[in-house]
Amino acid sequence: MTREDPAEWTDGTAVDDVLVDELVEWLMSRALGESAAETLLAECAERMRAAGLPVARAQLAYRTLHPTLRAMSFTWKAEGGLVPFEVGHDEEEMMERVSPQFHLIRNRLPHLRRRLAGPEAELDFTILEELRDEGYTDYLGYAVGFDDGFDQGLIGSWATDRPAGFEDRHLRALLRIQRRLAVAYKVIIKQQITSNIVDTYLGRVAGKRVLDGHIQRGDHLEIPAVIWFGDLRGSTWMSETMAVDDYLAMLNDYFECAAGAVRAEGGEVLLLLGDAVLAIFHAEAETGEAAQAAATGALRAARLAESRLEALNAARAARDEPALAQGIGLHIGRVLYGNIGVAERLQFTVIGRAVNEVARLESLTKTLERPILASRAFAELAPADWHSHGHPDQPGVPEPLEVLSLAD
Repeated sequence: MTREDPAEWTDGTAVDDVLVDELVEWLMSRALGESAAETLLAECAERMRAAGLPVARAQLAYRTLHPTLRAMSFTWKAEGGLVPFEVGHDEEEMMERVSPQFHLIRNRLPHLRRRLAGPEAELDFTILEELRDEGYTDYLGYAVGFDDGFDQGLIGSWATDRPAGFEDRHLRALLRIQRRLAVAYKVIIKQQITSNIVDTYLGRVAGKRVLDGHIQRGDHLEIPAVIWFGDLRGSTWMSETMAVDDYLAMLNDYFECAAGAVRAEGGEVLLLLGDAVLAIFHAEAETGEAAQAAATGALRAARLAESRLEALNAARAARDEPALAQGIGLHIGRVLYGNIGVAERLQFTVIGRAVNEVARLESLTKTLERPILASRAFAELAPADWHSHGHPDQPGVPEPLEVLSLAD
């Protein structure tokens, strides 16, 4: 069926109860299995139409827990497919306070039906007028709370362009399907939130390992990796002289420069240590093409961090604020990548000799007065105009590394 042949929906007798039952069971299987938020609504709507339900438009939205997003919304149309929409924290509310869904939440109502055409039309919300103008004839909005206060839940609607609108039989089927759809989305939302949290606080690769079950203390891999260590200069003095809000804002600006550059070039940020950034670029070996690609990415990230810091300092100068400086150490070696800590509080990170060595490289950026320093092993993988500083003393390193800086 298409939107152009609504005459096939002349009454409620066309609804196939067997297909509706199968759709309900399918939604329950989606709740128990793997489904994507981006496709579940569209698949559900197509199955509804196949069962004889005259749905021409479906919409749903839910709040999420994400550092940059407040909510997700999806709108499906029979003639246009699915369109996702992301709502940021600094954008307007997910739903207008005069929307049908807000009316449902405010009055703790499960659903609301409005005729959009004919003598029974009731267009008491702006969205209903817009839907009427698009050719829809009937509307059923709903709200499902996952808790008593509707702080978490699902809001949505079904609309039809069938001339006679929804029949009672259609409405019963829609409400039955809608609650099963909410159950499936509740599972998806919880999975998304879990993934968002571990990605945000652990990093994408480390987060995936944790979700895959590597959560016991001592779980680890020994891997070759390019190690990237950056540190902000003078932060102790600034923390003691600046207002707390200003200091935190300054730190976040710096992390946008350093950690943001690492992520932009494909690295994994493992730790934000006060005002320092520990990151790795995964490599299959300490030599070869994969190692070269990892080292080249890390060097690009170091240069990008410097470029971003330069732009930040220009903005700070315009505000009569002091310039910021950083040091970055670059190295490659084998590291232990996994869980350390106590049983009740673990940290997924890297440890080992190479990590200690890169920290010493970064500390030398102060005495050598160069913002980026690398080991010889790293420099040989990332071609550039390197200048050697020999083997300066590196406390805690049994065999001091040859230290190189960029000639430019």
